[in-house]
Amino acid sequence: MNKKWFAAYGWLYRPTSWQGAVLVLVTMIFCMEAFVAVDANSHSASDTLFGVFPFVVPAFLLLNWIAEKASK
Repeated sequence: MNKKWFAAYGWLYRPTSWQGAVLVLVTMIFCMEAFVAVDANSHSASDTLFGVFPFVVPAFLLLNWIAEKASK
């Protein structure tokens, strides 16, 4: 029952089970949706970067934290 969802791959983690793959996929879809929503209302590339940053960085930090805990 304690199957590892992720395996360490250098500084990163790669999914080793379907649960890990689904988690990565959900995170990527969330980041793409955030990018599309922010980009629709921005006027320049820097507007898009500053608008996406508060969504993408916490999403990947959360994914990294979960991957670290689920790889032990």
